Amino acid sequence: MSGSLSPNNLLKLPISRLQQGMFIERLHHHDTALNISNAGQIRDLSIIEKFRKHKIKFVWVNAERSDPACGLLPNALSKTETSTDIKAKSDQLEYKSRNAKQRQLLRAQHHTKTKALLGEAKGLVRKVLAETFEGKAIELTEFEVMADKMIHTALTDIDAFKCVAALRTKDAYLLEHSINVAFLLVTFGNFMKLPANTIKEMVVGGLLHDIGKIYVDDAVLNKPGKLSPEEYDIIKQHQYHAIDIIDTTPGLSQISKDVCLMHHEKLDGNGYPKGLKGDEIPLHGRMSCIADIYDALTATRCYKEAMSPAAAFKILLKLTPFHLDKDLVYQFIRCIGVYPTGSLVELSDGRVGIVWDSQDRDTLHPVVKCFYSTEHKRYVEVEYIDLLEQDDLHIERGVSPSSLNVDPNPFY
Repeated sequence: MSGSLSPNNLLKLPISRLQQGMFIERLHHHDTALNISNAGQIRDLSIIEKFRKHKIKFVWVNAERSDPACGLLPNALSKTETSTDIKAKSDQLEYKSRNAKQRQLLRAQHHTKTKALLGEAKGLVRKVLAETFEGKAIELTEFEVMADKMIHTALTDIDAFKCVAALRTKDAYLLEHSINVAFLLVTFGNFMKLPANTIKEMVVGGLLHDIGKIYVDDAVLNKPGKLSPEEYDIIKQHQYHAIDIIDTTPGLSQISKDVCLMHHEKLDGNGYPKGLKGDEIPLHGRMSCIADIYDALTATRCYKEAMSPAAAFKILLKLTPFHLDKDLVYQFIRCIGVYPTGSLVELSDGRVGIVWDSQDRDTLHPVVKCFYSTEHKRYVEVEYIDLLEQDDLHIERGVSPSSLNVDPNPFY
């Protein structure tokens, strides 16, 4: 029989997430929660196989009555994991449990919220850039709150998070680059299974990593052409300005400082500002180098068009092992994916769209939001194509916005 649900007491988990020791309270079958007479802990993995045979895709698990080793309760989780993290993971599982139509509606809600967060983050970075230029000290609390919000958003719906991060405004590079590097560090940090506090400190560093550019001449910073050696030296000065700013920011963690000050270092010691070499650059510093370069390559600038993710990956690999850590670059590529959510792809029928939904899917079969036809050279009616359900359609290639000569931004 059906039972009323109590999200505060129960967690809805897909069969793939079940472990020995979890306490099964209810089964979820055909969108109905069914109470079961033999509720109890999973003692044998064979019970999970029985669920699969009976086409049970989700169950309701009582976290309090499950073995603490399952990690379902706050006190059983990493000491650095917060209640915000737990709520976000619960929201993410709820999102995954919806059918396609429900997911699309929920995704639209998450997309709207994530866009609002992006606007809030831009406002914060813009304000702090102006205040820092006037000589005011950075108020760290605002950035810590923003980092928490970004992490929660990423855990709740990673696809909405990635799509919004891919949305670009040509004249707002400095703001968007700082935010996107922070977004990338959330994604990369989660993929590498770093502690929650470490990821948070990396995000704060990402938001602040280009703070020194406020003292660089705009004419050089936004020059629409190749820089002279003298102009490149001026650009490099932004890291030396950053040292002065970071050193006078009370409470900033060492990890945040490293992200700010190490994203232009190189493994061979030829980077700046300190010429660090090899193991002198810690893991989070090496990760920030990769995120910074990738976002710069995939952004449209006053002097260049945006690259496709695939083209950017090739550049990253060429920068190993002298500049970037080769193993980390490969991890980053696995993390982002060949056709990342938010990137543009062309399908085999000539339609172009945004990779929209890739959760729990292989790289080649995402949901694609199509909006343009290369065959007819015009916009077409927006359609969401689920490549898992298409036998005669596949991704032909990844594309960059500049190769289409159309603006995809209204469709994000």
